Amino acid sequence: NFNEVQVLRYLEGEFYREHGDYIIRDTNKRSGGRILTFFMYFSDVEEGGETGFPRLDPPIKITPKKGRALLWSNVLDDNPAQNEDIRIYHQALPVKAGIKHAANVWIHMRDVQRSFARRCFS
Repeated sequence: NFNEVQVLRYLEGEFYREHGDYIIRDTNKRSGGRILTFFMYFSDVEEGGETGFPRLDPPIKITPKKGRALLWSNVLDDNPAQNEDIRIYHQALPVKAGIKHAANVWIHMRDVQRSFARRCFS
C-alpha cells in the first residue's frame, strides 16, 4: 500500500517548512490517505538538517545519520478522515554544512499499486 520512493537532496541553506503528510482530500480516493510515513537518511550531515517535530511534547529533532530510518503514524486511529494526528507535523530544518540525502515513502490506507496500474487516481 505504498507509492514510489521520493528521493530528497537538501543543499546548504535548504529546508522544508512544517507540514503534515496526511492529505484529507485523499481519503475518498481509491488508495486512501497517507496513514504512515517511512523516512530514511542516506547520508550524515556535517551540521543541521535535522527532522524536527515541533508539536510533540516535548518537541524533538532527529539528527540525520546514514542508515537511520523513522516510521510515524499520520493518524490517530482507523478513521483517518476524522483523526489526523497534528502532533506529528514535522519539518526539515536547514542544512548548515554538507548535503542531506534522504527518502520517504508514504503508506496509504488501501492498495496504491493497483490504483496506479489501472491509472485510477480519483
